[in-house]
Amino acid sequence: MADSALLTQLQQGCESLGIALDHDQQQQLLRYVALMHKWNKVYNLTSVRDPAQMMSRHIIDSLSVLPYLNAPSLLDVGTGGGLPGIPAAIAYPESAVTLLDSNSKKTRFLQQVKAELGLSNVTVVHGRVEQVSLSKFAIITARAFASIDDIIELAGQHCEHGGQLVLMKGVYPAEELAFDSSAFHLGDVVTLKVPGCDGERHLVRLIKEKG
Repeated sequence: MADSALLTQLQQGCESLGIALDHDQQQQLLRYVALMHKWNKVYNLTSVRDPAQMMSRHIIDSLSVLPYLNAPSLLDVGTGGGLPGIPAAIAYPESAVTLLDSNSKKTRFLQQVKAELGLSNVTVVHGRVEQVSLSKFAIITARAFASIDDIIELAGQHCEHGGQLVLMKGVYPAEELAFDSSAFHLGDVVTLKVPGCDGERHLVRLIKEKG
């Protein structure tokens, strides 16, 4: 697909979501899709092969949660190819974004994205979330990574007091919401409307007790 068509798709998605990105940010996202498409052939970053589908199912899907990821520090757990962390880092250059994944091929790809897009606010970490030594984060996000109970157990330690776990889910996660934790309480569950995506999308926000 030509860049002009992808750009139109991106701009229409942002308009539907009420998100404002400047010219440079839009171009960075286009280059990100191009890199994902190029590296996917060797590194198998995603089962999605078509750039237009990458734009709708990955980029615009990630952009739908941007209003909930604006914080001084953000950890994207099990980031894979960098979703939603890379779009968040592009949209919020003042935010310190850490991308964590246990797959070395994916973290090598993310280092390349960081270099080629000039994302000085991004740190890439290769490791398992329950084993790495990290500072505390205002927001921890995860996209289709694990159940709520598992995320609390594995990643909750990296969240600062009063911080949030912002978790991207598909269908309404009714059973998962019965999580058992003294450290976190449910903030809210947001129904997301993602342009170009037929399936259900929900966002779960958990707040860490202030201690």
